[in-house]
Amino acid sequence: MTDLIIKVLYMISCIFFIRGIKLLGKTDTARRGNLYSSIGMLIAIVTVLCQHEVLGSWDSTNLLHNGYVWIAAAIILGSIIGAIWAKKVEMTGMPQLVALFNGFGGLSSLLVALTQFLVAPKGDTFTSISLGLTIAIGAIAFTGSVVAWGKLSGKAFKKNVKIPAKNVVNAILCVIGLISIAAYSFFNSDNPFNLPKIELYGVIVSTVVFLILGFTMVIPIGGGDMPVIISFLNALSGLAAAFAGFAINNTVLVVSGCLVGASGLILTLIMCKAMNRKFTNLLFKSFGAKKKSGSGGPAKEPTSMSVEDAYVILEAAKNVCIVPGYGMAVAQAQHAVKELCDKLEANGAEVNFAIHPVAGRMPGHMNVLLAEANVPYEQLKTADEMNPQMSNVDVAIIIGANDVVNPDAIHDESSPIYGMPIVNAFECKTVFVLKRGKGTGFSGLENPLFTNDNTVMIYGDAKSTVSQLVAEFNS
Repeated sequence: MTDLIIKVLYMISCIFFIRGIKLLGKTDTARRGNLYSSIGMLIAIVTVLCQHEVLGSWDSTNLLHNGYVWIAAAIILGSIIGAIWAKKVEMTGMPQLVALFNGFGGLSSLLVALTQFLVAPKGDTFTSISLGLTIAIGAIAFTGSVVAWGKLSGKAFKKNVKIPAKNVVNAILCVIGLISIAAYSFFNSDNPFNLPKIELYGVIVSTVVFLILGFTMVIPIGGGDMPVIISFLNALSGLAAAFAGFAINNTVLVVSGCLVGASGLILTLIMCKAMNRKFTNLLFKSFGAKKKSGSGGPAKEPTSMSVEDAYVILEAAKNVCIVPGYGMAVAQAQHAVKELCDKLEANGAEVNFAIHPVAGRMPGHMNVLLAEANVPYEQLKTADEMNPQMSNVDVAIIIGANDVVNPDAIHDESSPIYGMPIVNAFECKTVFVLKRGKGTGFSGLENPLFTNDNTVMIYGDAKSTVSQLVAEFNS
């Protein structure tokens, strides 16, 4: 295949990537965006397999020396694993699955860089630095994502770990890693210091150090901040792919990696703004890990209510706002919520959903759940869109959300979440809170909204509770 055809196919692939990411920005076009991105990746893979360098790996005399056999085996194995995961994973498990995907993306770039070092002759300084940065970013993305997966799934790192002088430790690791990259990039085997195989030592040290750095960066950060961390690690996996593209001189890898890295970084900044945090706090401070200390006085008990009594209030409501959270995902209540929404609208009520940017365990978690239940996109409003209307809302139904409706973010300067924009559900005339029990949210903070005079708790499984409300409308 000529170089011109390859460049044209890579350009077409990049166009599909760009268009796909654009369509992923809205719920109603996300499926099409995913399809376009998949087509672009298919074109890129076929183009790579038809290049002269890859064709040269064809060896019909020895299958184990045949590059295409290993490529086919990897594709088949990956497809099987991906199909099984896609079928078995629940929406509650999607955030930790996304974290693993980010980690595997970083690991693949790391392996590409290490393979390039082992089998290819050393390139110029720019290529060597690109290879070193691929190792660094890919290693951080991999171990950092594994930690994020463990925290989200509850299978590892359940308790917040404090590393003494964390920033100093991370800075030392970073300096050692960068020196190792410089040793690989700027010194040859016949270096003036007569150090044997300095490139090999540089690659080994940088790989180990940055694998450790990914762990030490993420492990101290509280679980409530994992949505932001996942977005940041996604950006890192994209950057690792981009630098891998520079290292192996692959245009489409550079473009796709830059797209993922840029979009992930933009989303990280948006989410930091939604939490009223600075990006530097994400890297250097373990925000969200602290718990607010109690006042020492007797705690006010929340008021609870039966489903039947709640129905009487809801049946008279003309303006209803639903605030979904991770509890809705755990209960898989999105379809029941859509049924309730339909019943309320048939009863003459206006229904909207207030979606906080960090509700759930990953960016867009609630949007995906509600889109799965065919909730109209026009009803999915941001917190900024809904907050000016909250005082006119008759009933707010909070389904499993805790921290994103906590009024301490506005009223209590001593709270760790003070200044974080929230959904102002406390301004509504009546607030229903659907919860399994009296526990705190993912950040571990108490929520005074639950003891407000206009708030009533409806304890139990959210799906069951919402289904009972629907049944009341049917009776």
